[in-house]
Amino acid sequence: MWKHKVWAIAVGLSFLTVSGGAANYTPQQLPVSELTHILYAFADIGANGTVISSNPKVDVEQRTAWDPPRANHGHHAYGVVKQLFIHKKRHRNLKTLLSIGGWNHSPKFAPVASTETGRQTFARSAVKLATDWGFDGIDVDWEFPDNDEDKENFVKLLEACRVAFDRYSYLHRLRYRFLITVASPASAHNYRHMDLAGMNEYVDSWHLMAYDYAGNWSVTSSHQANVFTNKNITVLSTHDAIGYYETQGISPHKILMGLPLYGRAFVGTSGLGQKYSGVGAGGPEPGIWYYKDLPKPDAREEYDDVAKAAYSYNNATRELISYDNVRSATFKASYITGRRLGGAFFWEARGDKTGSRSLLRTMAENLGWLDETPNNLHYPTSQYDNIRYGMP
Repeated sequence: MWKHKVWAIAVGLSFLTVSGGAANYTPQQLPVSELTHILYAFADIGANGTVISSNPKVDVEQRTAWDPPRANHGHHAYGVVKQLFIHKKRHRNLKTLLSIGGWNHSPKFAPVASTETGRQTFARSAVKLATDWGFDGIDVDWEFPDNDEDKENFVKLLEACRVAFDRYSYLHRLRYRFLITVASPASAHNYRHMDLAGMNEYVDSWHLMAYDYAGNWSVTSSHQANVFTNKNITVLSTHDAIGYYETQGISPHKILMGLPLYGRAFVGTSGLGQKYSGVGAGGPEPGIWYYKDLPKPDAREEYDDVAKAAYSYNNATRELISYDNVRSATFKASYITGRRLGGAFFWEARGDKTGSRSLLRTMAENLGWLDETPNNLHYPTSQYDNIRYGMP
């Protein structure tokens, strides 16, 4: 997908509420000059396999102060979709992908992927929604295939999507390859039920979810996004996962390393690899804190130079939080270039800091030359007039 020495930086973006909370972060706040791709999450899947908006009000209905009054003629997209298209017009290397599924919607994949009718419905509706919204492709986030039947059907689902997108491009003379990416696991427990080699024929890039290695399910406190293993502390590592993908015939340059823009907490612990009593209250959910809020007051930042992982520890409260910081992100950038990976992606945009401690900026500055292939602005069948006419 990306030429040698050209890297991609993608970031996930989700809006879970219409007012307050997550909606306090807007698309206008995205550091688009430091990005090549935006993954907009998550589209839902209907019972018959139709890919649908999970929140139409936020996606295409909600207006801003800059939008024309409702008396304006025509059928227009507003909300996040309009703002992302404006970003694309201003930054022609920026591509948008519709992320489908995610943890909450993933149980819906298996029954849909198990039949030819379900797969075709999924593929056609994914193309329809993505092109209605002016997107450059889709990101399939099935967490996770669970058996040999799922393993086979995932390949067939991706094949159906590839055929559907290529047909759309051909019929409308776009000469554009719409992108299909996959949010892929770093744990052998999950990727053993994926035919990576078979999927690879239809996948433009693999978004390796190189995080959530540890959390409230862990026996002891540990790193959640370490590059290497550290005996008696870690179970998983990004290095091992990438090595496995390569053995399955995946080119390193199709792999994007995932970084979390949040930390996972362990409370009542004496340090790494030790017992803990819980994960605490957290920010957006129990045990999770946005990177922009870390380190917490009175906590000391530490770095495991073996695992190449950052964390903070508070001696008084006995709270340990595992997260990426500038130092660990800088190392990951050097690892990406050294291994000739495709780049990096981050989950999720609202968690980043601004200024010199921004991890997105850190990655962009260290990778250097980013992908400049042009996006697509031509969507002749979009149901939205402003998308169809290129947001004049």
